[in-house]
Amino acid sequence: MENEFNGLKTHRVVGLNGGPRKNWNTATLLSEALKGAASQGAETKLIHLYDLDYKGCVSCFYCKTKENYLKGVCAQKDGLTEVLELLSDSTGLIMGSPIYLSDVTGALRSFIERYLFINLAYDPVSPSVLENGPAVGLIYTMNIPREYLEPYGYASLFKSHANLLTRLRGPMIKQLTCCDTLQFTDYGKYHAPLFDENHKKEVREKRFPEDLAAAYQMGVELAQNK
Repeated sequence: MENEFNGLKTHRVVGLNGGPRKNWNTATLLSEALKGAASQGAETKLIHLYDLDYKGCVSCFYCKTKENYLKGVCAQKDGLTEVLELLSDSTGLIMGSPIYLSDVTGALRSFIERYLFINLAYDPVSPSVLENGPAVGLIYTMNIPREYLEPYGYASLFKSHANLLTRLRGPMIKQLTCCDTLQFTDYGKYHAPLFDENHKKEVREKRFPEDLAAAYQMGVELAQNK
């Protein structure tokens, strides 16, 4: 296996599901994106963050000590340790999350804290210890209609995520937003009069296949930047 010490990485694209459900909107789109990556010869792996036991950054600054800052290694040993090691040797990363209370889930946010901080440098010459980070994909699933993205501030939120991830110095950042999602298979079981079940199912039937196709293409493009 090639690694960063000789300037190369394994042609691998890792998908991280930041949502708790393993077979619903976010996970389905991630799986399709990884199929696209696999079509280009990439090794792929889907990881469900809710299966792992970990915390966000604890501000110990181990990764910023003079003997460690170029290694990109976190001092915490927990459910993210193997994930971070896998990513240090991968060419692509696709993160997916439903939107909870106007942002990504806590599980994904805690991962981002850990992953970004070990690779950030307190250095005016370069903001990263990486010379060539992974190509990054971001998949968001959310309940609101697409026309609300701008007035409700989500467009700015997603732009800020992308700007933050540029510090990884990867070749590209791709984003996909899946809106007006189907939340339940049976709306009759829940008190949710705000939503029209027939409308939700119609969007799922007509629009979701387009989102799946876009996710597949995202995987193709990320895998091509190996």
